[in-house]
Amino acid sequence: MPNLKIATYNIHKGFSQFNRRVVLHELREKLRELDADIVFLQEVQGEHEGHAEKHASYPAAPQHEYLADEVWAHHAYGMNAVYEAGHHGNAILSRYPILRTFNKDVSAHRFEQRGLLHCEIDFKGRSVHCFCAHFGLFAKGRRAQMGALIEHVRDEVEVDSPLVIAGDFNDWRNQLSQEFESELHVQDAFQLGHGNLARSFPSAFPLFKLDRIYVRGFDVEHCKVHGGRRLSDHAALLAELKIR
Repeated sequence: MPNLKIATYNIHKGFSQFNRRVVLHELREKLRELDADIVFLQEVQGEHEGHAEKHASYPAAPQHEYLADEVWAHHAYGMNAVYEAGHHGNAILSRYPILRTFNKDVSAHRFEQRGLLHCEIDFKGRSVHCFCAHFGLFAKGRRAQMGALIEHVRDEVEVDSPLVIAGDFNDWRNQLSQEFESELHVQDAFQLGHGNLARSFPSAFPLFKLDRIYVRGFDVEHCKVHGGRRLSDHAALLAELKIR
C-alpha cells in the first residue's frame, strides 16, 4: 500500500497578502510542487462577478477546478459564504475517486458563514473519510463548530475508519486539540511527527499554529511547513501518512 500525501492550505481567495495581486497561477504551481494526493483548501472562490473584469489573467473556471486541472481528477467544493458578487468556501482535490460528498453548514452566527466539507475517498480499496474545515474567528463559535464536527463524525463515520480532518481552525490558543483527541481519537500529524503543532501564520514569519492536519488510522512518515513566496497569509502544511 503506497503512502498518502496530504496538504492543507488557506489560499486567501487566490490573492496575495493584503489583496495586492492575483496569485492563482503561482498557487497552482505551488500545489503541484507539493505533489499531494489529497489537498484540503480553504477560502476558495467559487464565483465572483467582478474579479475577471478587474484582472485580465483571472481564470473563467471556479478556483478549485482551475487548481485541480490535469493533476487531481476528482474534486469537491462546499459553498459557504454567499454574497451579491459570488461565493466562496472549502474544497478537496483528490487523485483518488471521491465516493460521496456532503457540505454541512456550521455557521455560528450570520456574520461568519462557515461550512464543513466531508468527502469519502477510495484509497486503493480503503475508504478514507476526509473533512475540510475552516473555523470562525471567535472562541464561542469555534467551540460550536467543533461540537458540530464531532457530532457529524460520530454519526457518519465508523469508529475504525481511517480519518483525516484538515484545515484552518483559527485556534490561536490550542483549545480544541485535546477534545478532538478524546472525542474522535485523532491526533495532529505535526504533533506526532515533530512533537509540536505547526506554525503556519502569518506565512512571511509563521508564529501562530492555526492550520492543522488531524489523523486517525495512520502513522506519520513525514511532515513539513511550506511557506515562502507570500502567496497567501497562511503557509501550506504537508504530511505523508502510512495507513494502518
